[in-house]
Amino acid sequence: MLMLLNGEACRLSVAMRTDLGAELPKIMVDRVQLQQVFMNLMLNAIEAMKDAGGELTVKSELQDGHLQFSVSDTGVGLPTEKMDLIFSAFYTTKPQGSGMGLAISRSIVESHGGQLWATANDGRGATFHFTLPTHVTESSPLLA
Repeated sequence: MLMLLNGEACRLSVAMRTDLGAELPKIMVDRVQLQQVFMNLMLNAIEAMKDAGGELTVKSELQDGHLQFSVSDTGVGLPTEKMDLIFSAFYTTKPQGSGMGLAISRSIVESHGGQLWATANDGRGATFHFTLPTHVTESSPLLA
């Protein structure tokens, strides 16, 4: 996703960086669906910084037995009173938005046994976090 979105990020003066954990466990996920989650979160972050540029950071780490991923930006941020609304289908803060990206992303993450949430950054911007379990249960739809 970093390579795919690099052109758009450069065009809008957004620097992209990673902080990826070393030796993280492998997990079973639908690769295309996970790419969709990263695409939605990263594009939203880039668009949040379109007027002034900024920095997008993608982070991964092991946290309490789960893989935790974060996509942070230094954009306009999120109003705390709308934190829950942003994941509702058809709710959007963008003039051209469909309001489906975050709802779909949350659905994908939850279908993999994880959680997706947002926090306001200290200073500017927002961070979207999601977790995925490091082990697959027998009831998982991803087992072959």
